[in-house]
Amino acid sequence: MERNYQGNKKILGFTTLAFFITFVVWFNMAPFMTTLRDQFGLTNDEIALLSVANVTLTIPARVLIGMLVDRFGSRKVFAGLLIILSLPCFAFALSNSFTQLMLSRIFLALIGAGFVVGIRLVSEWFPKKHVGFAEGIYGGWGNFGSAAAAMTLPALALLFGGENGWRYAIALTGMISLVYGFLFLRLVQDTPNGETFTRPKRSGALIVTSYKDLIGLMLMSIPVFGILAFQTYRLYHLHFISDYVAIVIFLTLIGLLIYHLSKIWSVNKDHLKKGVPEREKYSFKQVAILNFAYFCTFGSELAVVSMLPQFFEETFALGVAQAGMIGGSFAFMNLMSRPSGGWFSDKFGRKRTLMIFISGLAFGYIGMALIGSSWPIWLAVLMTISCSFFVQAGEGAVYAMVPLVKKSVTGQISGMVGAYGNIGAVIFLTIFTMVNPTIFFIVIGLSAVICFLCMFFMEEPEATKATATAPQKHTEKAASF
Repeated sequence: MERNYQGNKKILGFTTLAFFITFVVWFNMAPFMTTLRDQFGLTNDEIALLSVANVTLTIPARVLIGMLVDRFGSRKVFAGLLIILSLPCFAFALSNSFTQLMLSRIFLALIGAGFVVGIRLVSEWFPKKHVGFAEGIYGGWGNFGSAAAAMTLPALALLFGGENGWRYAIALTGMISLVYGFLFLRLVQDTPNGETFTRPKRSGALIVTSYKDLIGLMLMSIPVFGILAFQTYRLYHLHFISDYVAIVIFLTLIGLLIYHLSKIWSVNKDHLKKGVPEREKYSFKQVAILNFAYFCTFGSELAVVSMLPQFFEETFALGVAQAGMIGGSFAFMNLMSRPSGGWFSDKFGRKRTLMIFISGLAFGYIGMALIGSSWPIWLAVLMTISCSFFVQAGEGAVYAMVPLVKKSVTGQISGMVGAYGNIGAVIFLTIFTMVNPTIFFIVIGLSAVICFLCMFFMEEPEATKATATAPQKHTEKAASF
């Protein structure tokens, strides 16, 4: 049967732009932190709280959004995110107190889940032999939205002028999100013409295919709620919430965890009892290892980008601008590295490619741990860029494999893997507050070594093996780049 992918590049462009816009909106606060501090008289603790608020709900949101994608389709979910979350963006621009800033950022954290929506959409529009490169372009160029916000929004604020320039700049990002949401709804479709969007048979939790996988899914769900409890403790420790509020949040999280675990059981118990046909089976072990791989790759990237300018400033006695440029080079590599990771995965196999990049990541961070003031600055920069290549290429290799685990639940798998990336960032940044940079880099490197060892238990996706060993059963039109 012939499958027509006509228009896949257009869909990739529209979807990448949607992801790019979500990251511009998500990170539109960062360039104005000093402005907010001065205008609102914020303390260092309040600045830290805003940063926490901006990422906390992203973790459970990625899991939830993944479920919605598999149930309602990528087009409606992505458009809904862009349209609905423009409202807290406008609210942030209009805020006149710290509480208003805080509440709007808490809700804006949800837009950070937009990434997982496009993973399934792109996978529907590209054949398996090209999906890694396509997902790499989507992830790498979409991620650039955070850097674009940092580079353009301050200039826009100056253009608007006055002490409220930042408000107009941030409101503009909300307007772009709102307008593009309606355009996305009109211009994009979930699957190529003639193809059916495959939905899971049951919704509310990820469907697994064995009792062992059921236990694994339950265990892997605990850190999603555990990291929220940890963030609540941080808020309590910074005296933003009272004893009573902290207790209420802790009890709520425990209740939600129990409900989530019971939902996993109720969704899976009947079909596990009957027995799952062999053709419908997949191994949750694959998902668990991909979770850990993204924990080490994307989690370390977010953590390192946050501390790298300060590290170079203090190690080499650089100015703030110079250190910022060097630190920004780590994230800037996304434009090339992530698509490269997907391309290598398409060409040389999913498992092998991911293992190579994870091992390179481990060596890269060990190398960064050795950086000292006696190093030539050019060598330190070269080491940083080399490390960042393996980190982001590893991210591309992870998401080259995600769509091949189980098509009908790709959104949920993508959401869980993405959530573990954010969990990794929180954990690595917490470790950074306790140790010096050398130990910090070593810890990440050792985590990557453990991840590399886990990958010996990973299986090459069946789809990849099939394309490598068996003739195609149907032709694919307009599928290549």
